[in-house]
Amino acid sequence: MQDSGAEPTESLLRLLVITQGLWGERIAENIAAHAPSDWAVESWKAPRVLPPVIDDPEELVPSNLPSSDLILALGEVAGVAQLAPEIARKTGARAVIAPIDRNESLPPGLVAQLQGWLGELGVASVFPKPFCSLTETSCNRTPLVATYDDPTIRRFARQFGRPQFRASVEGQHIRHLEVIRDAACGCARHVAEGLAGCHVDRAVEAAGMLHHHFPCLASMNKDPDYLDTLMHVSGHFLQDAVKEEIRACLTPVAYLRPSNLADQEPA
Repeated sequence: MQDSGAEPTESLLRLLVITQGLWGERIAENIAAHAPSDWAVESWKAPRVLPPVIDDPEELVPSNLPSSDLILALGEVAGVAQLAPEIARKTGARAVIAPIDRNESLPPGLVAQLQGWLGELGVASVFPKPFCSLTETSCNRTPLVATYDDPTIRRFARQFGRPQFRASVEGQHIRHLEVIRDAACGCARHVAEGLAGCHVDRAVEAAGMLHHHFPCLASMNKDPDYLDTLMHVSGHFLQDAVKEEIRACLTPVAYLRPSNLADQEPA
């Protein structure tokens, strides 16, 4: 990951979200609705049709985009990611987050190119795969875990990325599930609302169903790195976050002891 190393000098975080379709628009709407008061969230809809290879990105990027600290590139096709360096140059952005919820929108080869192009501009970058793997220090899942150290990205990741909860349990039921960090799409908030009143022993499974029916828009194609679909990887992150919060309240698993198992070895 490319790191800028410089601490933000302004109290206001200026975020520019680049969208191209339903996936990105839903994320942009959730972030705008739930961003902290010291964020300014703007968006720009990129052209729906872009060539697979963009020779002159300057022609496609408006000159009047707002000054920004952080770019969130949410393209449906690879062309949008190719515009990210030019957008960063025109807006003065210090960092770019380009999530990968579909490999078709950001293939591995393009990720490597983007890191190089943005690095030449002194712009930090991360490519969380899927988006809800992003934390304040890392992203992705084994075997692709990648760390970063950039204050602008870290400030975003405190609010949006890998789901994190704080549970309040009464008896064996979840009374309230506070969202500490929401998924950028809003799924964690949706799951927290749906689990209110749920028995703790059913909560992890219920969280998976709520995630699936939100619906999660990550790819259902098998990912060659994870050997699983990105939708399933996303669901596991969310279920793990729920389980971590209610672990102490779960009914212990009963193990059967075979009747012919001796307590000790014969003399």
